Amino acid sequence: MSTLVAIQLLAIAQNFTFYATIIIFIAGMIGNILNICIFTKMKTFQGNRCAFYLIVESIVSLCFLIQMFILQMYQITYGIDPGNISIFYCKIRTTLGQSSRLLIDYIVCFEAFDQYLTTHHRFFLRKLSTLKLAQYLIIVASILCILQTIPYIIFYDIVSSFGCIITNNAYRNVRRLVRRQISILRRKLDHQLTAMIFVRVIFFIILLLPYTMYRIYILNVNIPSIDRLPYAIVQLISAITVSLMFGNHSVNFYVFFITSSRFRRQVKYFFMKICFQSFKRWFNSNMNRIHPLNIPSTQSSATLEL
Repeated sequence: MSTLVAIQLLAIAQNFTFYATIIIFIAGMIGNILNICIFTKMKTFQGNRCAFYLIVESIVSLCFLIQMFILQMYQITYGIDPGNISIFYCKIRTTLGQSSRLLIDYIVCFEAFDQYLTTHHRFFLRKLSTLKLAQYLIIVASILCILQTIPYIIFYDIVSSFGCIITNNAYRNVRRLVRRQISILRRKLDHQLTAMIFVRVIFFIILLLPYTMYRIYILNVNIPSIDRLPYAIVQLISAITVSLMFGNHSVNFYVFFITSSRFRRQVKYFFMKICFQSFKRWFNSNMNRIHPLNIPSTQSSATLEL
């Protein structure tokens, strides 16, 4: 009986992973591309530090989602984890995945810190929030993420019984607003971005917390695959918590769209004014283009007259 339940739970976990991966990938690609377009094309956000963070976050999320989708689809389609058969992919997958997720964590912290500086009543703290500082922080965070993943390249290896894991025991053990004299437009933008980042941080914690709790449990409790029912339950919990964590790379646009009425107006303006006007200019330029006039030859005219 327990074996049958375990098989059913494993099938549910596999189906859940399949559909969740597709939904997260499609929603994330659309949402992140729209975020990049809106924050780069609209003059309201140009030169803004928080918008810069959101653009970088969307780009990193796009790269992560593409990698995650290819891996999950390959594993579901062929029933084989490529990280367990290719040492190169074992190291690269872990390195890219960890660095992307860690960089997203940094960026969310930078966004919250930037809004803290922007809305602070002390002028010298507000003055610290600059686009140049944001660019420096992203560069430093990227370097730290790359350095942090170097041990994965060195110590990760394929073990026949466990797959792609850390093979160095020593490393494994160590691892265990006050009003101010600014324009009304700027004040509204600060209020909007502060609210958006506040909601973003809340969703970030909500979506990441279950996976964090799951990882803490797994590090302290070893469940062998021969115990079918407990193993199947853990696999189902893993599928759900990992999908929630991956959702962090897809929800930004939709969270902003639902919670911010001003962002909804900006999205509408982007489609109605920027996209539609660009398409209209392109269409008119094609219509007004001079085409060569094909004059039929005398022989052809004679043939038609016959």
